[in-house]
Amino acid sequence: MTIAIFGNTLRSQTVREVKHIIEFLQLRGVNVVLSQELRQEAFTREFPSVEDYSAHADETIDFALSVGGDGTFLTTASLIGHLDIPILGINCGHLGYLAEVQTDNIDVVLDQLISNKYTIEQRRMLEVTCQQDGKIASPYALNEVGILKSGLSSMITVEVSLNGEFLHNYKADGLLIATPTGSTAYNLSVGGPLLDPHVNAIILSPVATHSLNIRPLVVLDDSKIDVKILSRNGNYLLSVDGRSQVLSQDIQLHIERSQRTIKLVRIDGQTCMQSLKDKLNWGK
Repeated sequence: MTIAIFGNTLRSQTVREVKHIIEFLQLRGVNVVLSQELRQEAFTREFPSVEDYSAHADETIDFALSVGGDGTFLTTASLIGHLDIPILGINCGHLGYLAEVQTDNIDVVLDQLISNKYTIEQRRMLEVTCQQDGKIASPYALNEVGILKSGLSSMITVEVSLNGEFLHNYKADGLLIATPTGSTAYNLSVGGPLLDPHVNAIILSPVATHSLNIRPLVVLDDSKIDVKILSRNGNYLLSVDGRSQVLSQDIQLHIERSQRTIKLVRIDGQTCMQSLKDKLNWGK
């Protein structure tokens, strides 16, 4: 078995946990490889025999461990999601909806992983495209596509068409187009609905809308969403799972469900609802 580890070296707790994980897995005969950032920044001297993940990218990696918060999980997914490698999130951050495993339970969880006591969940993604090739730096979103005002500019107008039919002109600081997985992320902070991650749906949630009668909308996940933007400064910010770029308002976007999915490892005994209740302190 080969396991690749990804993590955020800016967190001292992450470095400590990764060191523990390497030692734990090596004692059990698991081959460990590290992301380039981890190996260069923290572990080259301490674990010289542990190789860089990039040297094994074309070989079989059984699992990836994302050690950090949800941001680290999203970065890991963006790096290896196309390789169909299942990802297990280990939380060294705050809430950790994607990084569900807590560090005080990590040994038990890793033993279950090695013993095949887990299931694989397929999480749907969104894909954002435009007519100009190469303009979208990061086209795939596990959580959300954010269309936002850039800098300190005034609100923008986001014209949305759904399956070719005009829906609405959102006058707001922006519009989020989120997956069920992303319903607990930026969408939650702007008052969007929480969805079970297995629901076949897409959420449209306005950000600081300038109208009292505009509310989040849930549509089927086979919907085709076309977006035009009008901004006073001529630009807007496109954020795809937090990876942002400034685009001209002349660039129109098309968002729909991607053919790609992310494989998420769920250890036996864990459930989506239990994780949600724990994070939100429900039922206590």
